[in-house]
Amino acid sequence: MKNEELILANDIKFMRRCIQLAQCGEAGAAPNPMVGAVVVCDGRIIGEGYHRRCGGPHAEVNAIASVKEKHLLSRSTIYVSLEPCAHFGKTPPCADLIIHSGIPRVVIGCVDSFAKVNGLGIKKLQDAGCEVVVGVLEEECLELNRHFFTFHQKHRPWITLKWAQSEDGFIGKDGPVRLSNALTQTLVHRLRARSQAILVGTRTALLDNPTLTTRYWSGANPLRLTIDRHNSLPPTLHLMDGSTPTIVYKQETIAEILGDLYKRNIQSLLVEGGAKLLQSFIDAGLWDEARIETAPFRLEDGTVAPLLKEEQLQSQQNYDGHTIQLYRHKL
Repeated sequence: MKNEELILANDIKFMRRCIQLAQCGEAGAAPNPMVGAVVVCDGRIIGEGYHRRCGGPHAEVNAIASVKEKHLLSRSTIYVSLEPCAHFGKTPPCADLIIHSGIPRVVIGCVDSFAKVNGLGIKKLQDAGCEVVVGVLEEECLELNRHFFTFHQKHRPWITLKWAQSEDGFIGKDGPVRLSNALTQTLVHRLRARSQAILVGTRTALLDNPTLTTRYWSGANPLRLTIDRHNSLPPTLHLMDGSTPTIVYKQETIAEILGDLYKRNIQSLLVEGGAKLLQSFIDAGLWDEARIETAPFRLEDGTVAPLLKEEQLQSQQNYDGHTIQLYRHKL
């Protein structure tokens, strides 16, 4: 293997470790991005870290602090899944720390499109004489923080649509219908725990009286949202019980709701129903991901499931006869 090929292979290997580390911050990093960092000397990892919680030390700080033999830093490479920051926020700039630590080579997964960074960290490192490599496993690094990038680029949350339907394409009837099994219901609660806000329409709030909590999964409850343009929701609903923060929108359009969530720094929104609300997001082209569960039985009639547009199938899994398909919006 040529030397250039060996360097690239090592860069990919250690960047993959950065991504693994970054995912450990899923529960605490938001609204900051998930970031992992690895310090390598002579092909051996001598330090690593990730961004554990918003307001706490960044991944680079934790990685460099974990290096026991600091004299090795002067001939090491630091791998970071996201461009090091170059501005003072709740913590000092990580680019400055790397420079002051004497690390000569920096490998970055992807550029940080956040306005206060967006190439400035890379420039600062290069101006200080560091060798900087950008774009190793770039797609994977961008995917890791898709919520963060969508929020800052489109000024709205990452939007996930979710529904369960029968084999013949209905999401419900007049009476209660259970379309999920125990396992897939648990997976729904995991999805809620990974979302900062969750939205249902008026009819769903009235007929299903959902709690919209993460009671079957460990994690914080999302901010609960619903729409009540005609003041038809009674105070006895679970959504009104005061157990979890809830916002009731009165006359706002979808665009206005998304604008309000942007102001509240909400980077991920889960839309759980009903059919009319879901279809309105689809028709407006305001969705990024759709999770559709199909139960192994027919209903024959009822409320017709939403119809996706411009979708691309990403994955399909079977859970005791229930199929879950994950789609992405083709832009």
